[in-house]
Amino acid sequence: MNLGMKNKMAFQGTVVSNAFIDTYMTAANGEYVKVFLYLLRHEGEEVTVSAIADALDHTEADVKRALAYWEEAGLLEREGDGGRPESRQSAEKEAAAARDVEIPEEGNSCDRMERLSGDEEFTALLYAVQQYLGKTFTQIECEKFAFFYDGLKMSGDLLEYLAEYCAGGGHSSIRYIEKVALNWYQMGIHTREEARDYTMRYSRDTSAVMKAFGITGRSPATAETEFMKRWFKEFGFDCKLVTEACGRTIKATGTASFPYADKILTGWKEAGVKTLGDVEELDRRRQASKRQDRREPGNGRGQETGRKPAGSNRFKNFEERTYNYEDYVWEDMRRRQQKGGRMDGTE
Repeated sequence: MNLGMKNKMAFQGTVVSNAFIDTYMTAANGEYVKVFLYLLRHEGEEVTVSAIADALDHTEADVKRALAYWEEAGLLEREGDGGRPESRQSAEKEAAAARDVEIPEEGNSCDRMERLSGDEEFTALLYAVQQYLGKTFTQIECEKFAFFYDGLKMSGDLLEYLAEYCAGGGHSSIRYIEKVALNWYQMGIHTREEARDYTMRYSRDTSAVMKAFGITGRSPATAETEFMKRWFKEFGFDCKLVTEACGRTIKATGTASFPYADKILTGWKEAGVKTLGDVEELDRRRQASKRQDRREPGNGRGQETGRKPAGSNRFKNFEERTYNYEDYVWEDMRRRQQKGGRMDGTE
């Protein structure tokens, strides 16, 4: 489109990859993006935290959080540091813990507000989070933060990060903030550092799934987010396993079907799969079973073949589960489509 204007800033530019714009930039808040762009501009130069803070009018703590974010996202690496691989065991522990934690009753909000009226830390907290969210709280919103602070025993520092995180994602609704706060509580998150580590990983995983499905230019829909929570939190799967299922979904259906991927991942969970190596072993055993069936015409799956039972292995009921997940799921999706349902899991 011709606007009849000349770009006076042409040339002398800094090259920014499309991958950064399409995948990483959309998941990060604006302050973190500014720090990353500043680093690109001064690549190869000696840059200090204080210099970045002065140039961008940030605090040094803000800059350090941004650097940690991009390090966790895999775009920055400390010299001499091979990086910290994500722990699948940690994800599984988080998933198990979240299922066992009950949310306390909110109780009498008026009594709580009266009790906290003289709490200077809480008063300062309310002021800070309103600044982050860019609005003045209603009574209900004040009561919600009082519950987070007094009922859930979340620290002021953690709740400030909660407001910063939600605002960075463009969310200022108290319903959204409450949902995030309760999720953190169930995940056993008690400090700003734990919350930051968790959100960095979740943001990275979400971006990876959307990229694997070829979805760009938008955030995940509610139904898509729920699927991803199930895969990463409830199942405790790592990013490699989930994106492998996404790839198989695209190959089988030609579309970014979250329900189809969910069927694959549910099958893997039930079979005891934990790594990509397990998936490969599962595929090999399935193919071997198919070849055996073809060599024994007339034998149904439930008939005796004269063979000895297969030796035990660490996959749950593996020998009995030799069906092709993709065939099974695709048939299920066809049935749903015939009933008028959509394949992408959205309403």
